Amino acid sequence: MSRTTTAAQGRVLIVEDERDIANLLKHGLEREGRFEVTIVDRGDAALEAVTTQPPDVIILDLSLPVLDGMDVCRVLRSRPASAEIPIIILTARGSESDKVAGLDVGADDYITKPFSLREVAARVRAILRRRQASDTKPRSQYRGARLFADFDAVAVSIDSQPVHLTRREFELLRCLVENQNRVMSRDRLLERVWGYDRSVETRSVDVHIGRLRSKLGPAGPQIETVVGLGYRFVE
Repeated sequence: MSRTTTAAQGRVLIVEDERDIANLLKHGLEREGRFEVTIVDRGDAALEAVTTQPPDVIILDLSLPVLDGMDVCRVLRSRPASAEIPIIILTARGSESDKVAGLDVGADDYITKPFSLREVAARVRAILRRRQASDTKPRSQYRGARLFADFDAVAVSIDSQPVHLTRREFELLRCLVENQNRVMSRDRLLERVWGYDRSVETRSVDVHIGRLRSKLGPAGPQIETVVGLGYRFVE
C-alpha cells in the first residue's frame, strides 16, 4: 500500500468509541512508531474507512455503536479486499472465552485494557514486519476461477485459452497479483512497472489497465478501480 509520508511505517486505523482512549493510542503510536493514524468511533464507519482507504493494521475495540467489533471483524474477513489486513482487538473484555472468540473470527492479536502504549506499538510493528516479510516472497503462479498466470513461464490463460499480453501488460498483471487485495497507486505502478520513467504520465497506467482488462475478458473485473487511489486485484 502507498504511504502518504515517507516517515510513516504504516497506516493504522483505530476503531474506538472512547475518544480519550482513541487519542491516547493515536499520539502514542505516532510517537513510538511513526505511524499514520486514523480514528473512527463506530463499527459501520470502520467498514467504510477500510473500503475507502485500506489501512496496514486495524486496532479494533469490541464494544462499538451500530456494529459490534466481532461483527466488524467477521465482515472484514469475509471480504476479499480486507481478508488479509491484520486486526488487533483492543478491548476491556478479558475472559478466555472472549479471547478465543476474537481469534476465531479472524483477529491476529488480542490485547486487553488497561494496556501499555509501548506494547501496542511493538505489536503493530511486529505484525507489519511479518506481513512485509511475506510480501517479499515472489509469487510464481496465480490460479483463479477463470484466470491462470504462470509468471516464471510468462504464460497467461483464461478458461484454459492462452492470452497474449505485451511485456508491460504482463508486468502490470504480475505487480497487481503479487499485491493482491492491496491498492496500488498509479505512481507506485509507474515505479514498479515503468521504472518510474518521468516521461511516462500516470494516464498511461490507465490506458494499459484498460487494455489488460479487455484481454482478460471475464477475469477483467478482478482488477478494480479504487477512485482517487489507484487499482486493486481481487479474488
